[in-house]
Amino acid sequence: MDRLKYVLIPSGVFPVLAGGFLIVALSLGYYTWPVIVGAVALGAVLTLPVAHLVSRRIKREDPNFNHRRNSADGVLPDPTAREV
Repeated sequence: MDRLKYVLIPSGVFPVLAGGFLIVALSLGYYTWPVIVGAVALGAVLTLPVAHLVSRRIKREDPNFNHRRNSADGVLPDPTAREV
């Protein structure tokens, strides 16, 4: 299970995406509340896939992380396992 993406979501990916879409909308002259809500909603929808991609790239460039190893069976990670 990729726990790093859950750290990236509130700390960096969502504010950057939603803020970026909001800045683009406001700079184009759209100042109504539906456009602002739409920009934030678009940022929220794209946050999880982008956080996953950023997390995988960070882990691929880490020389001490083996991203090709088989994951353990089951949905939940082992709580006693070392955090990678």
